[in-house]
Amino acid sequence: MPFSESFRAARWVRTVNLILQAVLVVTLVGGLNFLALHYGARFDLTKMHKHSLSAETRSYLSQLAKPVLIISTFTESAEDEKMEQAASDLAQLLREYVYATEANTNPEGKIAFQHLDVFRQPRDAQQLEADQNQILVLCGNRRRVIRYQDLYQFKDGVPTAFLGEEAITSAILDVASNTRKKIYFLTGHGELEPMDTRPDRGLSALRDEFSRRNFELDMLDLRERRKVPDDAAMLLSVGPSTAFEPFEEELLRQYLSTRAGRMLLLLGPSFTDHGLRDLLFDWGILADSAVIYNAGNTGQNETGRLILRVFAPHPVTQALIDQKLPVSFGPTRPVRTNPSRGADESLIITQLIASPPTAWGERDPRQNPPRFDKGTDLSGLHEGQGPIVAMASERVGAKAELNFSVPRGRIVVFGCSDFVTNNQLQAGGNLTLVISSLNWLVDRDSQLNIAARPIEKFQIALSQQELLRLRYTLLFGLPGIAAVLGLIVYWTRRR
Repeated sequence: MPFSESFRAARWVRTVNLILQAVLVVTLVGGLNFLALHYGARFDLTKMHKHSLSAETRSYLSQLAKPVLIISTFTESAEDEKMEQAASDLAQLLREYVYATEANTNPEGKIAFQHLDVFRQPRDAQQLEADQNQILVLCGNRRRVIRYQDLYQFKDGVPTAFLGEEAITSAILDVASNTRKKIYFLTGHGELEPMDTRPDRGLSALRDEFSRRNFELDMLDLRERRKVPDDAAMLLSVGPSTAFEPFEEELLRQYLSTRAGRMLLLLGPSFTDHGLRDLLFDWGILADSAVIYNAGNTGQNETGRLILRVFAPHPVTQALIDQKLPVSFGPTRPVRTNPSRGADESLIITQLIASPPTAWGERDPRQNPPRFDKGTDLSGLHEGQGPIVAMASERVGAKAELNFSVPRGRIVVFGCSDFVTNNQLQAGGNLTLVISSLNWLVDRDSQLNIAARPIEKFQIALSQQELLRLRYTLLFGLPGIAAVLGLIVYWTRRR
């Protein structure tokens, strides 16, 4: 018998066929993996592009020149349903950031993502100064903290849209930037100071909060410097106890008007002049020489501090409205729209916070005990609220050949200064209020145009009869169809 017709030859042929088939399969799988790795494409077919980043974010990330580490302390096993959902939303989003920078030509411009359990890894959490339910964005020695309230839009305390991409992209741009915005604390008028650690007079906690948000801080005495530094992103004066001199006021007026400057002014209650009347007049604001008193039991706590809950919609107060957070003010003066200021279309003035309806502004320091004198003292302009205690003013101008306006200076004035001290900063929404004021004043996050992702909830509403029908269909209908198909196949094969 010839070898080609022998059983041994047949075994060799089968063996070679099997080997060739295995080689072909391995080659096919390897080729597909090579194509997927080097020439892969992803398509997001969801309605709101839930699984992809916006074109603006991808453009920023493609130019990233430094490595950025993002650490999340949210956990999907959290007992709080909201935090669990946030952890799920963030895990998916942060994977997209990592993927988006994998193709960067600059090997340094990569994003890495880590999860940190603050309970299982307390030492790491302590070193990073990380708390639960935070996002830390780190680049070198610069950092930015993103909290739960920064990740969502709220309506009546319920999240309605996811802002995670806007918040994280802004943080990445901030920490990876070569420049830091600089805030100057004004001094020389008895102001509270950022190096002071005393509970009731110090601002060391506020200083730390600003530093964590990647701001550079310095002190400024206008009587010594005789100018506002060119690198000043914002000026901050907290509780001046003596009046500003005329030349200091003029320096501040020039900074705000000609340099589109930004200022946060926290005035304590006083019956004496603060020396900034003309500056505030330029911005349509009047800080009265008066003190707020409250005649009712509501709107204040057992120590007499005002508990303020009436806010006007504005970027400074929106987080307080969304989360239904009150703020706690100690001694306070009225701050209101200046009635002597004429109409100015370039000026946008907002009354931010109102005192309780039973409060009034006492003008007479000799009146003891204080009482409301109609026609002399200040009352609320609208029913259901007392005098205004916080104002924001923004000067805008039309940009050439465009149909929108650009800010040319901003100022926020509070009639209270002690709500940012070390022992009051964490009370209620005090920290949220001052950080929101800061972010609005320095335009932080406002340069991005990343759309919020609406949170869509789907619910199937079935009657009891429809639910029973669905149950029987799943229990008997689908198995019955499979059984009929099996019988048909069996009968066909028998024939």
